[in-house]
Amino acid sequence: MKNKRTIRIGLLGFGTVGQGVWKHLQADQTALEYRLGAKLELVRAAARDLTKSRAVQPRPDQLTDDPFSIVDDPNIDIVCELIGGTTLARELTLRALKNGKTVVTANKALISEFGEEIFAVARESNTHYFFEASVAGGIPIIKTLREGLVANRFPQIYGILNGTSNYILTRMEREGLSFEDTLNDARALGYVEADESLDLDGWDAAHKAVILAYLAHGKWVKLDDMVVEGIRDITTGDIAYAKELGYKIKLLAVIRRDFTQNTVSVRLHPALIAKQELIAQVDEVFNGISLTGDVVGTTILVGRGAGQDATASAVISDIADAVAALLGAPPPIISEEDVDIYRALADEVQLAGPESLVCPYYIRLRVKDEPGVLARVAQVFADHGVSVATMIQQEEINSASARIIFTTHAVSEASLDQSLGLVAELPFCLETPFRLRVFKP
Repeated sequence: MKNKRTIRIGLLGFGTVGQGVWKHLQADQTALEYRLGAKLELVRAAARDLTKSRAVQPRPDQLTDDPFSIVDDPNIDIVCELIGGTTLARELTLRALKNGKTVVTANKALISEFGEEIFAVARESNTHYFFEASVAGGIPIIKTLREGLVANRFPQIYGILNGTSNYILTRMEREGLSFEDTLNDARALGYVEADESLDLDGWDAAHKAVILAYLAHGKWVKLDDMVVEGIRDITTGDIAYAKELGYKIKLLAVIRRDFTQNTVSVRLHPALIAKQELIAQVDEVFNGISLTGDVVGTTILVGRGAGQDATASAVISDIADAVAALLGAPPPIISEEDVDIYRALADEVQLAGPESLVCPYYIRLRVKDEPGVLARVAQVFADHGVSVATMIQQEEINSASARIIFTTHAVSEASLDQSLGLVAELPFCLETPFRLRVFKP
């Protein structure tokens, strides 16, 4: 690499992803340097516990417990923020950018909450912020949206953005395991975040949906303005009933743009999806995303959505783009002109409220097994415009109760929830009614 510039890299965080990035950069260094036309030097990584035993072990002088020493080091060109969270990560990211460093991140929560501020600081500091690894792990979804499909407007983007929840639902369906049993297996395999609510309550995938909505439509959507529901209340019975009806249950992010009304809706929730749909066939820890463009039609991307290697691959891809930008190539990031366009888009588009959602539903009731129950429920539904498509009733063994499963024709969510609220107050209703949306692309 004679006469080639040396690009120096520092890592904030040396957990699973940080070690993966370090490992693969070292293993593939010669090939990467040849492709990029620059010499790469791993300078230091910041870790909370320097005494911890690790599968990847840098030299002692390459580990520090002071992350600020990395963002303040004038010799480091690229900082990889891999610590997660939104407090220290935000402080370090902003400081690195203000110090003129290029930042690469896998932190979807940070971008979702503070992306607008971070992008502005990157522009003011005349540097760059790369975040491909923040959404869908090894799937190059951000590059696809921003580069490969740049000629398109997107009326619909939907898919599976969380590998842990997809693994749990897959095992429940395939093996008939309970949610708790499958969750314990996922914990043992290291698939579940330390804060389990990120995976199980949908927040991890919701952060990613916010990022995709911004890239596609220029609109920052707050989590408080979204429907965000997780998978904790789904039973093996729900999965079996869905299968009987021709569906699978998946945790789906759905971003829909109505260009006529100029509205966008962003939601994250479990839903029934027809088994023949390609996204329904994405199982285990894989992610799958369907992009419908007005020029290209529908494109589907599938790949590992989590794990050391998948995320490290995306981080290194961004490092490669960062190196190219430092060497003078136009960076594939959001430019000042892009920002002006995005602001104009955001000023025009309105966020669609939950009252605008109209779709079929799956409903599970547990009721006393006595005469007149079906007629009373049907009357409540009819009074609120809820049209039943199918009904399955199953008596519970050794119990004077029954489970009733309904699917409905398309109905507004407001009407359905109002009717279920009334059903819940009836004396024969033994549990809060449970409902899932039926997603139809």
